[in-house]
Amino acid sequence: QVRLVESGGGLVQVGGSLRLSCAASGDTFSITAQGWYRQAPGKHRELVASISTGGKTNYYLDSVKGRFTISRDNAKNTAYLQMGSLKPEDTAVYYCAAVDQSTFMTPGSFVPYWGQGTQVTVSS
Repeated sequence: QVRLVESGGGLVQVGGSLRLSCAASGDTFSITAQGWYRQAPGKHRELVASISTGGKTNYYLDSVKGRFTISRDNAKNTAYLQMGSLKPEDTAVYYCAAVDQSTFMTPGSFVPYWGQGTQVTVSS
């Protein structure tokens, strides 16, 4: 089993920045890719960004390209999401996710491991 714990969410003004962290524990050797999803009220959960444990970025949601950067520190088993130029539409609960069957995490991937979520609120 893999446990994921997010941190770093909060309230930020439009144009500001935040960095989310996701620490993995347990059977971390089995993780092949990690990613960040988000879910805004009344909307479906969507994949924001993903990265393989080899460091290859697999996916960015179009609306965050150029503003968000995903990275992973394998020594710490921690993934990060650096968010910049934040907009009100980025407001959501952000969830860390991990897969163990493929090095690619895409919007259609089956995700067996989830964090508890962290709220990001962008105020205008």
